[in-house]
Amino acid sequence: MLFLSQCLGLPVRDPAGEPIGTISDLIVAIGGKYPPVTGLVLSTGRRRVFMPWRDVESFDAAGARLRVRTIDIGRFNRRQSEILLRADLLDRQIVDLEGRKVIRVNDVSLDEVDGRLRLVAVDVGAAGLLRRIGIEAPARSVARRLRSSVPERYIDWEDVDPLDSTIASVRLRIPHQKLHELHPADLASIMADLAPRDRTGILDTLPDEALADVIEEMEPEDQVDLLEHLTPERAADILEEMSPDDAADLIADLDQETRDSVLAAMEADEAEEVQELLSYPEDTAGGLMTTEYIALEASLSAAQAIDRLRELEPDAETVYYLYVTDDDGRLVGVLSLRDLIVARPETAIGEVMRREPVAVLVTADEDEVAEVVAHYNLLAVPVVDDEGRLLGIVTVDDAIDTVIPAGWKRRLPRVFAR
Repeated sequence: MLFLSQCLGLPVRDPAGEPIGTISDLIVAIGGKYPPVTGLVLSTGRRRVFMPWRDVESFDAAGARLRVRTIDIGRFNRRQSEILLRADLLDRQIVDLEGRKVIRVNDVSLDEVDGRLRLVAVDVGAAGLLRRIGIEAPARSVARRLRSSVPERYIDWEDVDPLDSTIASVRLRIPHQKLHELHPADLASIMADLAPRDRTGILDTLPDEALADVIEEMEPEDQVDLLEHLTPERAADILEEMSPDDAADLIADLDQETRDSVLAAMEADEAEEVQELLSYPEDTAGGLMTTEYIALEASLSAAQAIDRLRELEPDAETVYYLYVTDDDGRLVGVLSLRDLIVARPETAIGEVMRREPVAVLVTADEDEVAEVVAHYNLLAVPVVDDEGRLLGIVTVDDAIDTVIPAGWKRRLPRVFAR
């Protein structure tokens, strides 16, 4: 096994063994599990010359020996799929897919695989730093005397996702494919650790729906920072994928100019819904609620209600409970999914619903909402106006995030509580 730091500065010799320069960098072609070395950059005085790997007779800890006597002294132009290990990877940030975090490359590990010298891992441990400054051996000697060890940590290249700003010229066959497979919460943590310029490559490859899921997992200040670096059109598309309450909360944190631009770029119905939520004080039920909920007529049979759910395909958090309203939109009952599923198909939901359900006024303060959610062990509480018309629901996660005291959290939630 070779390390990049040990290769840099080694002599490059012609077929006769005469030195003609030193190794300045190594080139690999990204693609596959372990990318092969495709060439080296040779420094000869002030000139940097590219040597294709087919012209290298041997390569080891003593340096490189060429099989050709003449070299092309033209300027090096790397191909689209290639990276320079020293210039593009060493000391750069990468995403450790296994550890789900951003980390810095201290050294690069090379080894022969299938008859080719290949990039096999990155060194992110203390050993890599010590090796770089030339004191790895003394440090290990001291560590042994102290009955300790030098921390080593290597990440297999297969578990690495290089950032576009780090390897700007590279376009992977399926950009950031493995990164996209991470849980939104893990990807949100990674994005929060990146500078705005390092997020660009990831943002460009994430679909709007996936990016909306990631943003919902981020801290408010990171949400705003990320959104403000997008075009108003892209920001609008992402907000339209979010639940209205989350979208409204995020838009409320934007500066007025950005807020106006984003709202103008949203679909008219979506923008109107968000602006309605923004009209309520944020510490009230209206400010906490989402307008995504399922409202049905009492005359529907259980089978018809299930068919309606199939048509609507609601998000998970909006189908904790099904709300029953009259012709004027007033809340008259509620039933859980369990109530609906166990009911006979022909039974009208008005016969199995719970009448006079617990609800809060749209003007109720957040403490009252919290108390109702905790006291009745609810997964969501309906929000109504003075006339009893259903306006939205406050879900338990929003209640916990903003107002539930720590002592009450142990009581929440009981799934589909009756």
